[in-house]
Amino acid sequence: MAIIELTIIPIGTASTSLSQYVADIQQVLEQAPEPIHYQMTSMSTLIEGDLNDLFQIIHRLHEVPFTHGAERVSTSIKIDDRRDKQGSMAQKMRSVEGKMHK
Repeated sequence: MAIIELTIIPIGTASTSLSQYVADIQQVLEQAPEPIHYQMTSMSTLIEGDLNDLFQIIHRLHEVPFTHGAERVSTSIKIDDRRDKQGSMAQKMRSVEGKMHK
């Protein structure tokens, strides 16, 4: 299972506010047919699942600002694809929290 940190920035819009674009992207994630988990943060969105499925959803998410009037879109992707053992966003957080409380 892969974990991807994704930041999509619309450029060439009439406003500096991005919250409507973020909301539109979150709606696409909620309706995704792929079995993925996601978590919105204040600066990016985290998604986890099969890497091939994640690439498909990233393509759809990248298109969202264009369909809402953006003239240019910049998408940054960071991939954590660990194959030596099964992991998840929740497991990574538990591991760090366990080390903090020792």
